[in-house]
This record gives sequence, C-alpha cells and structure tokens, in this order.
Amino acid sequence: MYVFICEDSLEGIFTGVYDACASRLGHRNIRLATGEPENYELFSEYIHVTPSADKTGKVIRTITSRFGMQFYESIYQAAMSGEPSSGRKMDKADAIYETILLALASGDGQKVLLSLGEPCVYRIFELCRATNREACHHLEFLRFSELENGVLFATIHPKDNVLPYLAEHFTDRLPSENFMIYDATHQSVAVHKALSSYILTDAADLDLEKVSRYSSDEEAFRQLWLTFFDHIAIESRKNPGLQMQLIPKRYWADTPEYSRFC
Repeated sequence: MYVFICEDSLEGIFTGVYDACASRLGHRNIRLATGEPENYELFSEYIHVTPSADKTGKVIRTITSRFGMQFYESIYQAAMSGEPSSGRKMDKADAIYETILLALASGDGQKVLLSLGEPCVYRIFELCRATNREACHHLEFLRFSELENGVLFATIHPKDNVLPYLAEHFTDRLPSENFMIYDATHQSVAVHKALSSYILTDAADLDLEKVSRYSSDEEAFRQLWLTFFDHIAIESRKNPGLQMQLIPKRYWADTPEYSRFC
C-alpha cells in the first residue's frame, strides 16, 4: 500500500489527488491521509506530498468542467471540515480521492453524490453536513466590534475552516463597510475593503493588541447591549441548560454577552 500524506488544506489534498493519479501505482494500492499516521503500517510506503497551486488548479478545472460546480462545492466543503478521522471513519483526503475516482469512472458526479451506500460518498456527506452546520452557527453567533480606526472586527474559533463562507456572506451583506474576521483556530484573516471584494490572508502579521482597542461608540453600545441582555430575561423563566444547548459554550468567548462568564 502506498500512502500519500497530504497537508490538511484544499491545496494539500488536491495535490495529493493529482500525484496519486499521476503515479500509476494502481488506485487500489493507494490511500490518502491528512497528516502523519499515529501508527505506521509494516508493508506500506509513505509518500509526502508538497502542496502545489498548479496541480490544485488542474484538479479544480477537471472537477468543475466534467462534473459541475455542485460536485465541486461538495468536495470543497468536505475538504474544509475539521472533523477528525477517528475509529473506523475514513480520512477526508481518502474520501475525496475515492469519490473523485467514482465520478471519473461513472462520468456523472451528481449521481455519485447520491450513492450514499458507498463509504467514501457517505463520508463526504458527513463532512459537508458538519461544515455547513458550523458555518450556520457562526453566521448566527459572530459579533463585530468597531475599532478605533472605524474597522469592524470579529474573532471566531471554528472547528471547520468556514472563514471563506463568512467572508462571502458579510461581503454581500455589508458591502460599504471595512471589516476583518479573524479565525484564531486556523490563523487566517478575511479582510474586506468597502465597496470591493475580500481577501484571505495569513494572520501572522495581525496586531492583536491593536485590534483589541475599541472605539468610544463601541464601548457605549456594548454597555447598552449588555444592559438590555441582562434585563430582558424573565427571572422565573431562566433556563441555563437550554441556553447552553442553543449557544454551545465554545462560542461564548467570542460574544460580548457571554464572554463575561468564561
């Protein structure tokens, strides 16, 4: 067995798919993995994949031209998932590789995505569901704060790499605002300049001290919001258990009304 070890990113996985197909080692003899395995197998050869933008582009063009954007979106969402491969669950890189092979063999990507009896396709379904759920939660719980320079800034700690979805959504909803969304989990930032598109960049140069300085208006409105939040509740109807179900505790640190309790 040949195991192609990929970087846990879209570029890393798609490069692994390209290299695996180009290797001519036989698809049944190949497996893809994101990251080093916990236990190495005795008779397996491990091949480390170096991410390549050129190879990634070729895989994307093949997928979109032959199977359409809906198939690509499903593969993309699966690649963005941070759900770990534990127990008998297939590694997402291997699930993506095998699903693409099924589509190439059948010529019908949409039909393949409906074949949930296939372990790789069902795994793609699970990963897409997790990514979509995470994106929906952050659309509900994300809180912008106005900085001293007038930029709207938000911090998130997502399990999955949902930053592109959030950036696209808020670019559409807030086109005339300058805003930044900082993904502390994956150390990336979405930067949007008013009346233009957004860019995704590495967070290495982000000045965390500077983005914690709020404007005077922000401080005032934040206090008003906290006062409203504290007084709107009916004392006899308080239900902390239900509250934690509706807003899981891992989101609290990024919301002004709950960060006080962290």
